[in-house]
Order: sequence, then C-alpha cells, then structure tokens
Amino acid sequence: MTIVVICSGGPKQELCSFDKFKSKQNVLYIGADRGSIYLLDEGIIPSEIVGDFDSLSEYEWERVVNVVPKIEKVKAEKDDTDTDLALQKALSYEPSEIYLTGVTGGRLDHFEAAIRSMYRFQLQYPKIKIKIVNSHNEICILFPGKHTILRDEKLRYISFFAYETTVENVNLRGVKYETTNETIELGTSRFTSNELISELGYISFSSGICLVIRSSD
Repeated sequence: MTIVVICSGGPKQELCSFDKFKSKQNVLYIGADRGSIYLLDEGIIPSEIVGDFDSLSEYEWERVVNVVPKIEKVKAEKDDTDTDLALQKALSYEPSEIYLTGVTGGRLDHFEAAIRSMYRFQLQYPKIKIKIVNSHNEICILFPGKHTILRDEKLRYISFFAYETTVENVNLRGVKYETTNETIELGTSRFTSNELISELGYISFSSGICLVIRSSD
C-alpha cells in the first residue's frame, strides 16, 4: 500500500508534521513548486517535483536540480494549478492514500482551489483516500455510506458540512452530539465542533457529499 505526500508552496508554518510519514514504509513525496524546498528542508528528497519554480532563488533551484530525480518545469500560464499537476503525478504510483500539505494559509483562493481539486479527484478515484492536512487540521470528502471515525487526541474536534448538495439521513455515533436520520443543509453551521467520545465512532448517510474537518485546539 503506497502513500503519496504532496507538499505545495503555501506558508511554511502551515505544513503538517512529516514525522508520522517518515516512520512508515512505502511513502513517496512529490513537491509542487516551493514545496520542493520545504521537503528538502525536512531532509526528504522527493521522488519528483513539478511547477514553474519562479519563486525559487538560483541557489534553491540548484539545490533541487542536484538531488531530485524527476523534475517537470511548466509555464506559469497554465490551466492546471501546480497542486493539480502533482495530484496527476501521484496517481501514477497507484496509491492507497494521498495527503496534501502546504495548501492552506496565505491566499484563500489557493485554499479553495485545493479543496475543489481534492473533491474532483476523490470523485474520480473513490477508492483512494485523499486528505488535506496542516499543523492543526485534517480535511476530507465523504460520499454516501458508513464511515468509521478513529479517536485522535491531537484532533479533538470534528465538523461536518454539506458540500454542493444536502447530506441526507445522517447518523452520528460515538460522538458528543449524536444524530439519527438528520439532514445537513447547505450553508448550515449546526454540525460544527462535535467531539469523538469513544475510541471508535462513525457517520453514515444515504445521499449527498460531506466535507469533514478534524481540528485541534
């Protein structure tokens, strides 16, 4: 089972901790533009990188050129974002999980684009677990069915939002505020800041698309 971690060039303080990935086997890294430098600073040599790299100094460019085996330099004017291009590359490794970091903080348009990219790729590849992660949050998209929620003391709070369409027949178990056959309407904040109180909980729903955000204090 292969895990691919994509590091993009958002604010460095927003990056997730790479420690949990370093301790695992079969983890590959892809740098998107300045994210390539962030990975090198972590002592990680990415399998490949992609971007226009205009934000890199001459010294930084030499750093990546000297160690990264596969580099795709693209034009600044393009239809796909660097994160999209990195996601396309990630798929070539047939991963079971893809994690995106370096896509939060800074410009809100870039963050919104990253969420939409995650949604689009998750829709096309439902068997691959795709998540956005940073220093304090984890974001994913869920489709109808029953989904297990594991307790994580670092991510105490869990929120559920309807994404693009209402979420019907929502059942929440193992959380502080349980529900039975509820509806998450578009635009509501009613399902924000729940907490998992059991070691194992779950959400199930019959239709719609659910955006899930797990957060620390």
